[in-house]
Amino acid sequence: MSATLPQVDLTPEQRASLAKMSVAGRAAVNAKKKLTSPMASVSAVFLAVLWTLPTFGLLISSFRPEKAIKTTGWWTFFGDPHVTLENYKTVLHQTGGVSLGSAFVNSIVITVPSVLIPLCLASLAAYAFAWIDFRGKDFLFVLVFALQIVPLQVTLVPLLSLFVKVGLADQFWTVWLSHSTFALPLAIFILHNFMKEIPQELIEAARMDGAGHVKIFFKVMLPLLTPALAAFGIFQFLWVWNDLLIALTFAGGGKIQPITVTLANLSGTRDAAWHLLSAAAFISIIVPVAVFLSLQRYFVRGLLAGGLKG
Repeated sequence: MSATLPQVDLTPEQRASLAKMSVAGRAAVNAKKKLTSPMASVSAVFLAVLWTLPTFGLLISSFRPEKAIKTTGWWTFFGDPHVTLENYKTVLHQTGGVSLGSAFVNSIVITVPSVLIPLCLASLAAYAFAWIDFRGKDFLFVLVFALQIVPLQVTLVPLLSLFVKVGLADQFWTVWLSHSTFALPLAIFILHNFMKEIPQELIEAARMDGAGHVKIFFKVMLPLLTPALAAFGIFQFLWVWNDLLIALTFAGGGKIQPITVTLANLSGTRDAAWHLLSAAAFISIIVPVAVFLSLQRYFVRGLLAGGLKG
């Protein structure tokens, strides 16, 4: 005895919605087949090798003796392998008035607060713009968004003059405040768009349970914001770590100069010391690569979160 399923009458809107879902499903399947095809895999591997080949050559050169670097290419290392640690020992200690070891520590001291400060302020501001009603909210949000088009270069001299007047010149505070100021508009915009994707029913359910804005932000929003915070945090970390313009303006002449300024000075005073430049350059990329690889999954989720609605 076989059971028959009851017939369900669908409205034209429901049938159209099912048709769109089937079309979208077929498109997703076709896209997945194209992305997982052997040709796509070979192309991805080729691009990955092509992208990492200069970094690999830099790593090899940093361990080669000075004479070998100046006379032969790094690919000859495999035929005549000679390894030395003198390049790293020289560049990490005082060499010609430049200490890369202290500059490395300065970069960490500069980068970590320059990432945490805008993330904290931007997440609070984004929550206010997304879920709190107050007068002039739309105008202020447009104003914050418009700040992204202000050229960074035109603000450096006024900021430097202001810091000198208030007695903050040649201090870590100047670099922290500068990076945080320039990062806030984009951070607020990204986090605001991410928060608007969160269903309103979730916020209303928390309010019915007696939660206020503070509890909603820390108990509901922050756990959901982890991908977006990680994505922007990676961008900000890489930007601050590799920055040279702001570092030269606010920390270029004192003892707080980061590794980018020290590396630029090293290349200017030792233009023929390729063995030192290769070691110094590789030291400067260790931390960004480690940060990106450790937070890669959050980075991808954060990039995709704003474009998908479930």
